[in-house]
Amino acid sequence: MIKKLMTAVLGTRFDRERKRLQPVVDEIKRHEDTLRDLSEADLRAQTDRFRARIAERTGALRTELETVRAAKHACADPVEREALETQYADLELRWKRELGATLDELLPEAYATVREACRRLLGTKVMVTGHELPWDMVPYDVQLIGGVVLHQGRIAEMATGEGKTLVATLPLYLNALPGKGAHLITVMARRAVEAALK
Repeated sequence: MIKKLMTAVLGTRFDRERKRLQPVVDEIKRHEDTLRDLSEADLRAQTDRFRARIAERTGALRTELETVRAAKHACADPVEREALETQYADLELRWKRELGATLDELLPEAYATVREACRRLLGTKVMVTGHELPWDMVPYDVQLIGGVVLHQGRIAEMATGEGKTLVATLPLYLNALPGKGAHLITVMARRAVEAALK
């Protein structure tokens, strides 16, 4: 009874999460509107622009990090090496925080870029596991929310046929921008890996 009353007043957890993330979805759509008139080359150039912004924000820390790392590896004195290790750990933490903040800022524009690319693919044929299939997918709002949730390192539960793979393209693109790679492991892929390792 109390649970029903609370749900009636506050809404479900999904409703609250959707309300919290709706401004991000609205911002993605605003950015997408600016991309519609871009040429194919200009749309592809978005990736280079994003990488340049990441380098601008994190480049100095990255350079300092590499300098300390090189000094640490060249250092023979154990006491000095320990100090360099501590300095490296602190710099790495600062770099990761700055990179995370930069990716969070880029999220609406990056997701809009993926969404626009998906829209431009409508009606074309794509090869999927050796089969030619028509492209008919553009992420819906709820899928954008799923992409935001995944980028935040949280779990987005979706039923079969709701577009998990399409949703995954959003955070994969965003998190691959720094050039360190990004990996997607689905439950089925995980099971295949586990079976191969047995």
